[in-house]
Amino acid sequence: MEAGGGGDPPREPPRSLQGLLEMAVTAGEPQRPPREPMGEERQRWLRAAVAEAMGGTGGELEELRRCLDVLGGPYPEEEEPKGGPGGPGAHEQALEELAELCESLDNAKDFCSLGGLEVVVGLLRPPLPPPLRAGAARVLGACAQNLPEAQFRALTLGALQPLLEALRGDPDPDPRVPNRALFAISCLVRGQPHGLEQFERLGGLEALGGALQSPHPPLRARAAFVVHSLLREHPRLREPLCRGGAIARLGALLRTEHDGAHEHALGALCSLATDFPEGVRECRAPPLGLEELLRERRELLRGREEFQEELEHCERLLQLCFETPPEDGGMDR
Repeated sequence: MEAGGGGDPPREPPRSLQGLLEMAVTAGEPQRPPREPMGEERQRWLRAAVAEAMGGTGGELEELRRCLDVLGGPYPEEEEPKGGPGGPGAHEQALEELAELCESLDNAKDFCSLGGLEVVVGLLRPPLPPPLRAGAARVLGACAQNLPEAQFRALTLGALQPLLEALRGDPDPDPRVPNRALFAISCLVRGQPHGLEQFERLGGLEALGGALQSPHPPLRARAAFVVHSLLREHPRLREPLCRGGAIARLGALLRTEHDGAHEHALGALCSLATDFPEGVRECRAPPLGLEELLRERRELLRGREEFQEELEHCERLLQLCFETPPEDGGMDR
């Protein structure tokens, strides 16, 4: 039967990448005149374009397998404890590639189906070299941040315990270890009640408070961000955080050199002072000297568009704690 008055029967839908490639080549040719064989360069370009349109999963799946094969092989555990030139370069490179690949949700799912979570959770503990532990935490966080199945599986595998040990332990020779451990922790507990429950039971709030006082600015910044995020998502955490000294630690953080951590520290303090009289009382404690610091900071930030959100937190905290009557200071106006 003719279709649309033409002499050709309707074409079968493509059932393979090659068939889709042929359809892409012939689409739009009204009379199908004889054509020159397609050049090799043109074929490569079209195959790449079609593969990208279809998600590019074939090559990336093989890359996931290759990286996992590398991690399954032997590595020099003790050759270079500080991750120097003689360290486990192939394994570290494989973890870096996996972290980038697993930013894609489809790749993260494939990684989990290949048993990748079991592999990286096994790389989180000492005495493995710091680069491996840092890389494993980064991969774990990349998988868990948008994939609830990965969150649940990693929690079932017991990933939180070694991550918290990395966060609360002695200063690591590689500062990436606690920073990436906290990244993975935040990805495991965000939007995951089971994860938050484990986190609290394992002393995670105390470890998070300690990270606010880290000598490493990137870790302080990430800790302040996590505290702020948890308080917005779970206001009930105000009481245990306040009891654990979070307000004093956040106040001390505000006296360090100004950086991106300060915006999140001020946001966290606002959350601790909103509808929570105990938080307001602690913010008003004279030894903290918070009122004077906030007024100075407000003047410093005024007119600087890049710090607008930090300025808003600063003004809000002044209103909550120092510009309302004591009996109403914890109320959200």
